[in-house]
Amino acid sequence: MRVVIDTSVFVGMLVPNDVWHSQAIELYQTLVESGDEVIFLDCVIAESISVITRRLREKRQIVQADDILNRIMTQFPAELITWVLPDVPTYYAEIVALVQASAHRLNFNDALIATVCSKRQIEAIASFDSGFDLIATLKRLC
Repeated sequence: MRVVIDTSVFVGMLVPNDVWHSQAIELYQTLVESGDEVIFLDCVIAESISVITRRLREKRQIVQADDILNRIMTQFPAELITWVLPDVPTYYAEIVALVQASAHRLNFNDALIATVCSKRQIEAIASFDSGFDLIATLKRLC
């Protein structure tokens, strides 16, 4: 099965004191051990970096933020990332329509992820975000 890792899981995997840390690590390990194709999207990496640095800056834990960013660069180099942001102009209207159709339960980034999954025949997403349950063609793993 092809599975996209969502921001909630990615952040949980990387931040030891994140509320989802244990579940995220366990979910990721299960996917890898099952032989699933785990997909890391550029928009998820970008959003995760923003979330992590903002949270740790607010807690005045910049050293920890640098450590996590260094881990991201080491463990998730550019060649392991699926680059979808260049497709946004093509999917823009569809993404905004999905945000509206979800009654705004999906933000733009989530709608982008759902759209990309649909276009690329990706059947599952590892996420703690129940908003993805609105997407009938996408199985949420948590």
